[in-house]
Amino acid sequence: QVHLVESGGDRVQFGGSLRLACVASGLNFRLFAMSWYRQAPEKEREYVASITASGTTNYTDSVKGRFTISRDNIRNRVYLQMNNLKPEDTARYYCTVTYATRNYWGKGTQVIVSS
Repeated sequence: QVHLVESGGDRVQFGGSLRLACVASGLNFRLFAMSWYRQAPEKEREYVASITASGTTNYTDSVKGRFTISRDNIRNRVYLQMNNLKPEDTARYYCTVTYATRNYWGKGTQVIVSS
């Protein structure tokens, strides 16, 4: 069974940095695209970034130039390096993968950015 566990969330000040990690198990990790989503209080969950199996990346406009997604196919991990954090980045961050037509999600990791 596919299992995703996120880590790295914390409380940081405006302009700070964090590196989130997601470790995946139960699948041949290197073959699958991975994505990060986030959900702020009282808001819909939104797409943040994704990386294909071949390493092509994509970002939502609000994080371009500040966030970087990467993957380690040896350690079955996907990362989200977040720089120049803003209060509007405050959210619970989730990694997700689509496997056998089903979307799998971790439980998320909380990021709080104070002004």
